[in-house]
Amino acid sequence: MEKIKDMWERINYWWHDLAYSHIQKRALLIMGVGLLVLSSFVVFRGSSKEVIAAPQIPIEIAIPEVIVDVAGAVNNPGVYSLPAQSRVIDALRAAGNGVTGSDLSELNLARVVKDGEQIYVNPTVRTVNGKRIIKKVIPRGPININRASAKEFDGLAGIGPVIAKRIVEYRRVNGPFMTIEDLQKVSGIGSAKFEEFKSKVSV
Repeated sequence: MEKIKDMWERINYWWHDLAYSHIQKRALLIMGVGLLVLSSFVVFRGSSKEVIAAPQIPIEIAIPEVIVDVAGAVNNPGVYSLPAQSRVIDALRAAGNGVTGSDLSELNLARVVKDGEQIYVNPTVRTVNGKRIIKKVIPRGPININRASAKEFDGLAGIGPVIAKRIVEYRRVNGPFMTIEDLQKVSGIGSAKFEEFKSKVSV
């Protein structure tokens, strides 16, 4: 209480000692009170505003797809759209799997399929009286190098059983051939040998 009284006396002395006229002191007092009221109004009112968050628009990420043609001895042959990185086994399942007696031995079921390729299931195996019978395939015209068996390749000029197996293995590991010239990527097939049989093959 004493401190407040002492402070009030100091302010009173300071006010009376000001070298201002009575009118100037009154004007100064009015300005001070006005500034005090304005400051209090700004502090208590605040300047915060409600922030409305912008609506979030869900982003749809398209999953890459590949288009493959599943043909041959399958239940539902046709063109199918599959997620990227799908395997040959996924393409066969989309086509209803192989029919009874189909031969999947020349297909690498774990290979990742490529966009635009054809997967052909060879219907060369059938069952007679509980025994598996391999039907001989007699080629008519140029053989399809993405469908032909090792036996069919063996029948080409300059291609023996060893190179025929290399062709089938290369196709199993690397996927279908894009052109007939790709056969020259197989070990043992040079340009001269390729010229001997290129009219007998197709893709």
